[in-house]
Amino acid sequence: MPSAHELVRSCSATFTLPDVYFRVRDVVDNHDSTMDDLADAIKLDPAISARLLRIVNSPIYGFAKQVDTITRAVNLLGMQSVNDLVTATTVGRTFSGMTMQLMDMPAFWRNSVLCALLAGRIARSCGIEDSERFFIEGLLRDIGHLVLYQTVPKRAQSALVEAGYLNALLAEVEQASIGCDFAEVGAELIHSWGMPEQIEQAVRYQLRPGEAGAFTLHASIVHLAGVVADHEALDSSGSQEGLSFDPHAVTATQFVQADLPAVLSEVRAQLQDTLTLIYPHAMAA
Repeated sequence: MPSAHELVRSCSATFTLPDVYFRVRDVVDNHDSTMDDLADAIKLDPAISARLLRIVNSPIYGFAKQVDTITRAVNLLGMQSVNDLVTATTVGRTFSGMTMQLMDMPAFWRNSVLCALLAGRIARSCGIEDSERFFIEGLLRDIGHLVLYQTVPKRAQSALVEAGYLNALLAEVEQASIGCDFAEVGAELIHSWGMPEQIEQAVRYQLRPGEAGAFTLHASIVHLAGVVADHEALDSSGSQEGLSFDPHAVTATQFVQADLPAVLSEVRAQLQDTLTLIYPHAMAA
């Protein structure tokens, strides 16, 4: 059976991020860079520039005056927020043209954006500083399934059906039938993109955060967000019945489950606007 690395390598040409992502990342990673450098990197991509202006002028940020230049947008948002927005929109654009008969792409992106919002909000509820940085980790939590459904679609679909029929963990069924699971594959894809190690490891160890070592906090946040997002996909009533968090994740984050209703309320209020901005073809139910 193919390894996660082999699956990603087999479709690396399909899953290539646009140049603007790497330009922006280079600027952000360079401590000598200025906001003007960041604006100049974004301006070279008209589509991303237009999307960034649309985002910064959306109700999500609520700035009193219209923001009409990229330079002003990046100064208002800051480097990390702009980097995260560019990452989210370029990932969405990379996969927007995919047509998968066996996969509901709007539902996939709805769940991914929900998980991203949950990751940031759960981190904030746990008193974690810079909670926004967890947004991208939550967004990419399930990205491995796009690779699986592109490379081994029948086996990926069969694993999903079998996991539901047996009431088993999907990752365990994928390991048995495919040879790797969506978390491994997603981490390999993120590694191939050269993204920061904490994102890769958060995705890789989301199912077993106790093994993530120095990245336990990141993996734990993604784990908690993923469990809630998957539960929401099956039951949007707000009931917490059936939620099962890894004890390591709860210990690492000190997450208080009684805070979950407030977390969900805030996230649901943001979901439609955020989803429309990042993946406009998906509709939040």
